[in-house]
Amino acid sequence: QLVLVESGGELVQAGGSLKLSCTVTGRTFDHYAMGWFRQTPGKEREFVASISISGGSTQYADSVKGRFTISRDNAKNMVYLQMESLKPEDTAVYYCGAAAVGWGTPATAHLYDYWGQGTQVTVSS
Repeated sequence: QLVLVESGGELVQAGGSLKLSCTVTGRTFDHYAMGWFRQTPGKEREFVASISISGGSTQYADSVKGRFTISRDNAKNMVYLQMESLKPEDTAVYYCGAAAVGWGTPATAHLYDYWGQGTQVTVSS
């Protein structure tokens, strides 16, 4: 059983930076690949980035590649999403997820077993 809590979302101007954090409670954090997804009203949850159990592999959506960086600290049970060069289209609720896939960097929401409550990111133009 894992509990995920996101933080760090706020209002930021276009071109700015923001770092999201996901605090994970549970003894088996290092058994899960982790990911960030985002969702806007009326749309499905969209893949943003994922990271393998070891942290050695990452995957990004084309829309954020080169601007966002996912990382994890298994000693602290934390996952991060560093966001640079933010655009108004990055505005969404961002969710942290945990996937018990054993290996890889899952990019589809149905592979994730646990989710946080989300944190709002708003990018003004």
